[in-house]
Amino acid sequence: MFDYIIVGAGSAGCVLANRLSADPDVRVLLLEAGPRDWHPFIHMPAGIAKLVNRKGVNWDYSTDAEPNLTNRQLWWPRGKVLGGSSSINAMCYTRGDHRDYDEWASLGADGWDWAACLPWFRRAEDNERGADAYHGVGGPLGVADLRHHNPLSDVFLQATAEAGFPQTKDFNGSKQEGFGYYQVTQRNGARCSSAVAYLDPVRERKNLKVLTGALVTKLKIENGRVTAVHYRHNGKPCCEGVEREVLLSGGALNSPQMLMLSGIGPAEQLRKHGLDVVADLPGVGANLQDHLDICTLQRCTKNITYDRISDVAVAFNYYLFRRGAGTSNVAESGGFLRSPLAEDERADMQFHFVPAMLDDHGRHRMKGNGYTLHACQLRPYSRGHLYLKSAAPDQKIGIHANYLSDAEGRDLDRLLEAVRISRVILAQPAFAPYRGEEIFPGDALTTRAQLTDFVRRKAETIYHPIGTCRMGNDAESVVDTQLRVRGIDGLRVVDASVMPKLIGGNTNAPTIMIAERAAAMIRGELSLEEHSSNAAEAA
Repeated sequence: MFDYIIVGAGSAGCVLANRLSADPDVRVLLLEAGPRDWHPFIHMPAGIAKLVNRKGVNWDYSTDAEPNLTNRQLWWPRGKVLGGSSSINAMCYTRGDHRDYDEWASLGADGWDWAACLPWFRRAEDNERGADAYHGVGGPLGVADLRHHNPLSDVFLQATAEAGFPQTKDFNGSKQEGFGYYQVTQRNGARCSSAVAYLDPVRERKNLKVLTGALVTKLKIENGRVTAVHYRHNGKPCCEGVEREVLLSGGALNSPQMLMLSGIGPAEQLRKHGLDVVADLPGVGANLQDHLDICTLQRCTKNITYDRISDVAVAFNYYLFRRGAGTSNVAESGGFLRSPLAEDERADMQFHFVPAMLDDHGRHRMKGNGYTLHACQLRPYSRGHLYLKSAAPDQKIGIHANYLSDAEGRDLDRLLEAVRISRVILAQPAFAPYRGEEIFPGDALTTRAQLTDFVRRKAETIYHPIGTCRMGNDAESVVDTQLRVRGIDGLRVVDASVMPKLIGGNTNAPTIMIAERAAAMIRGELSLEEHSSNAAEAA
């Protein structure tokens, strides 16, 4: 009998395993469907380019045919390995705008405003720049400046300044807007995933058991309370009882699926698949949000991009010295911009500059040298949903992302504006010595109709799904502000699925913050935010 069973050893699950097992009087079981994070490409930052086609560490999801994107099925990679998506992402450490969290509170997530969340960001963080009102040191999560920059990343930042856009050295400081270099979740030049940060240091605790290759199939619920977890470990059926709580940390896709397979979700959908309805919660799988991204590509006239770099030389320099291109996250520079279409004072667009040609998530390798400018709309109006395809736990969840479905066309307008701004930046004098032909959209595409067609043909996810187990204080929310599933005792959801609304940035750091705060809730240790003078000062 375990006190806590955590389902999913990703960005949130590893945090929970660390913090809860710190109490030697409790027993914690952490279940992960994927393997250990043994592969060297996971730990070498530039190995991200090699992980794209590795099926063994990826759930390898695809959406339904998206009607507003020429009926394409968009590829959604999600980490299926210790560390989850923090083991395969681009390591950009961003938190969003301070006002995003105040918006959460205004939407019913009482107690999740910026002043309450900041202390938990700082507690998680070990920032090599040192501590201040916004940043912490000594936490498990390594946050660092990149050790290596491609020369084109400097060119990009020079071009944004020439275009008249603001510059910044810290996207997570007093003001988010501006262009600069991303800080990354790295330590000593290597990826610092949640597994490396939180799990590796405590793996020898006798009260913590970690199982990989363990696919959870169903939660056992008796008299309105979770009493056990059924799972298959290396193909064999198993069941473990739980004394206190089950914590679902499978992410925005797997956590709602597990709820539905256990009879918690939209009653009509559950009955359709022969599942008994334990709790009719129509919000399970609803409120799906994601950042849609559009890339502008140009050829480079000089052989300085990452397209044709020597893998042997990169690996040699990395493994011997922890230096060189192997330490790069590839998306080295970028920024946040408030466009003319922004509806409030927050930046509404994010950019990632890549000194290489990226098409179809890097799965389509292109000849020659080039560079790519990713641009995404930070606060989409469109909403999608998830649905069960069957009652089989190994059948992937159905994803209807519903991109660009906003009836007023606001999402499309903003992506078209993002293309325009991307072209403005890449047309600046700084790029003149390197600028070749425009590959995408292509110089010939200039009209709104042509660029709309381009967006519909080429836009892709930038990997930030959230919201499918929304936190709130209304009857339609899935979890309350303590992240407890409504109507079921002993069950919480702790991952990106509880976010009421997308934050303005990459979602990994906020997910880790949520788990830090959830662990403190469970252990009755929320005094950190009550006594943090730094939090009050920064807020």
